[in-house]
Amino acid sequence: MSPIGLIDYGMGNLHSVQRSFARLGADLETVHGPADLDHCEALVLPGVGAFDPAMERLRASGLDAALRRSCADGRPLLGICLGLQLLFESSDEGRVEGLGVLSGQVKTLPRVTGHPLPHMGWAPLIPATPSPLLPASTPEAWVYFVHSFAAQPAVPDATTALVEYAGTTVTAAVWQDTIAACQFHPEKSGPAGEAMLRRWLGWVARP
Repeated sequence: MSPIGLIDYGMGNLHSVQRSFARLGADLETVHGPADLDHCEALVLPGVGAFDPAMERLRASGLDAALRRSCADGRPLLGICLGLQLLFESSDEGRVEGLGVLSGQVKTLPRVTGHPLPHMGWAPLIPATPSPLLPASTPEAWVYFVHSFAAQPAVPDATTALVEYAGTTVTAAVWQDTIAACQFHPEKSGPAGEAMLRRWLGWVARP
């Protein structure tokens, strides 16, 4: 199997992601610029921080255009946390356009008394459209969140899992074509998160 590239644009939780994949026997190769993508079988886009600075860093390195081309070519990509949000067209958090490889916007979580922002901690996923990341047979999965924003995909079937927050449900994970992404942190979500990463690796390595 060709290397899996880990996008490093200075705002990702690279070490915890690398450790999680290493436990599954997959060594990630750090990607700093467009040329590093050429020999990668698949990509992981992590992220911690704010939307606009992240997009500005991707643009400064040329990785924004390279990631758009990569997704258009059908190369598998897994986005994590902010990495999910960057895949969409825009975010309430800023003014800069997102990568736009998924249609839809990222919206601020509802502000409700008694429900502090960011939404932080463990919560159970609510199954939506089955996907290779979360098949229909998946047992209940509790995962770890830290976020104040959630994606609203323009394609409803792209949502593969939801989470309850402040009396409503918001997108927790998406899968569309060869793009998968989690608003939560699978690398910090114990056995449930490890199982998702293993399923994603198996899908990438499929014949």
